[in-house]
Amino acid sequence: MQKKIAIIGLGYVGLPLAVEFGKIFDTVGFDIAQWRIDELENGHDRTLEVDSENLKSASKLSFTCNLDDLKSCNYYIVTVPTPIDKNRRPDLTPLIKASESIGKVLSKDDIVIYESTVYPGATEEDCVPVLEKFSGLTFNKDFFCGYSPERINPGDKTHTVTKILKVTAGSTPEIATKVDDLYNTVITAGTHKAPSIKVAEAAKVIENSQRDVNIAFVNELAIIFNKLDIDTNAVLEAAGTKWNFLPFKPGLVGGHCIGVDPYYLTHKAQEVGYNPEIILAGRRLNDNMGIYVANQIIKLMIKKGQTIDSSRTLILGITFKENCPDIRNSRVIDVIEELQEFGTKIDVYDPWADSDEVKREYGIELINEINLKQYDSIILAVAHNEFKKIDMKKTDKQVLFDIKSFYDDSISDGRL
Repeated sequence: MQKKIAIIGLGYVGLPLAVEFGKIFDTVGFDIAQWRIDELENGHDRTLEVDSENLKSASKLSFTCNLDDLKSCNYYIVTVPTPIDKNRRPDLTPLIKASESIGKVLSKDDIVIYESTVYPGATEEDCVPVLEKFSGLTFNKDFFCGYSPERINPGDKTHTVTKILKVTAGSTPEIATKVDDLYNTVITAGTHKAPSIKVAEAAKVIENSQRDVNIAFVNELAIIFNKLDIDTNAVLEAAGTKWNFLPFKPGLVGGHCIGVDPYYLTHKAQEVGYNPEIILAGRRLNDNMGIYVANQIIKLMIKKGQTIDSSRTLILGITFKENCPDIRNSRVIDVIEELQEFGTKIDVYDPWADSDEVKREYGIELINEINLKQYDSIILAVAHNEFKKIDMKKTDKQVLFDIKSFYDDSISDGRL
């Protein structure tokens, strides 16, 4: 049977994958947002993950908001987000809604592959029953499932989707091979076939949990070394001369992966009666780093004799990482909100972020240009390349706090 692939969700994960499959197979990119379909059909990707030339090179790729256009597909790949709610619990709503939609168009012998990050067991325990309910078909008899966790790194133009080794899995040994073969047609870095869907789900969720714990460790070191008046970066540079020292750096931990995925694992652990201490301790520490940074800035301002109430602060960057427009779960907002509690007036400048999206998500109006002289404190929050071009001359009265150790230490008053 000729493969026809549907990609459900056309964000940072789905679109690059759809483009690669669309160069080889008939592929339909589906998204519920009509504006997203319109801009992609016009050759523009606002996430900047796929340029116009690459988008046009996928000659077999089409886009739609119409579910009926997916009925002729036999592979469905789900790449919708899996966020957490305000209580930091997994929110499977997008995943369940996608499964409902697929169930309405699912046919006999079709394969549904999930790429969204979930806790171990979610595919078979949460998604499969929805597929069965809405399709009227029986799992592993009439239709099958696979899991291949996304490994997209937003803004990274070196480690793109085809160049990152892909973990694959299937609901039966035969389906596992089919899923693996499918991805091997586009993933030049190769694949790793896991023995089960649960193993693949677990592998994904621990990848970012491990990074989260390691960053929490160096964040704690930064707090300790600050109290000891030792430069954390100098310590890490010295320790990094050992061949097996892991090169993690302190900072704000946000985004749609590292700051979210550990909660999927801890949720499942607590569900089966185990309270994960190390993972949650790391999460608590990382979630509080914005408050710590804000308090360090206030202390530096007081030392310079500044009046805090109604002082003016410039924040450079609000995306969750450098050279990327993604603002999801940016922890820069924690710094902003804590400083506002002290009465400071905040301006935010970010040449990468979409101003309408920032306004909608955080209620913040981005400024279009900057004049350093009018601020009492300046905070480098995100290491965009454009910020290197700023002539960072400041008065002795001004405070510059460099969260990312972006500038030379000689010009900053504080950094992590």
